[in-house]
Amino acid sequence: MFPSSLAARWLAGLVIGIVAGAAMAQEPVRLYAAGSLRAVMLELGAVFEKTEGVKLAPVFGASGLLRERIERGEAADVFASADMGHPQRLAATGLSFPAVPFAYNRLCALASPKIEVTSATLLDRILDPDVKLGMSTPVADPSGDYAVQLFERAEKLRAGARAALLEKARRLTGGPDSPPPPKGRSIYAALVSGGEADIFLTYCTNALQAQQEVPGMRVVQVPEELAVSARYGLTVMRGARLHAARFSEFVLSRQGQEILSRHGFAPVSQ
Repeated sequence: MFPSSLAARWLAGLVIGIVAGAAMAQEPVRLYAAGSLRAVMLELGAVFEKTEGVKLAPVFGASGLLRERIERGEAADVFASADMGHPQRLAATGLSFPAVPFAYNRLCALASPKIEVTSATLLDRILDPDVKLGMSTPVADPSGDYAVQLFERAEKLRAGARAALLEKARRLTGGPDSPPPPKGRSIYAALVSGGEADIFLTYCTNALQAQQEVPGMRVVQVPEELAVSARYGLTVMRGARLHAARFSEFVLSRQGQEILSRHGFAPVSQ
């Protein structure tokens, strides 16, 4: 079952458009995906392998940096981004087929147990000069772009908030020189528990994963007046292996959308 007739037409176009790959049908699907998709894509890949007999070969990272790697010639079959802009850029340059949304996420605040903060006091706390605020790197990582959107919303509530937040926020993840996450651990849990940030603005799915690792941490919902939604986009590269279209179909299917939902993403299916 597809989320919309538009998605169904998109998938049909992929099957027609991918002319290479039949000889490599059993080769792994090379997936480049946003870091926030790691857990759910690994599960999707495991189910896809069980049903289709084709493995997933994933590479995870900041969406903007992955898009640049593809533009430089790295071989990918499917690109799953935390926004629509990066996959649409690949499509606009002719490197991929048109992009479609496949999931939604939201920004939350991951807070250290040492910090008193609620949804109602979040703006006051992130503006507090004594509170260390963490975010991802804008442009390179959509999470950073969404944080900037939150700052712009804050400006409408409090004059000067945008400039103050941009000045104080520490770009701790998603950049070309950002440290990789500890093996098997959430980078956000590591940064907040290590004192690099008292409050970290990240996707709600990331914040919940960090909270599971360090139960004392709190996930604070962003109030409606500051709330930012993240729309995730999927595109298949031109010349991709045949099963790239099948994997994309699976992500957009009822089963794939249910798996995304279990991991905290809002599905696009109706």
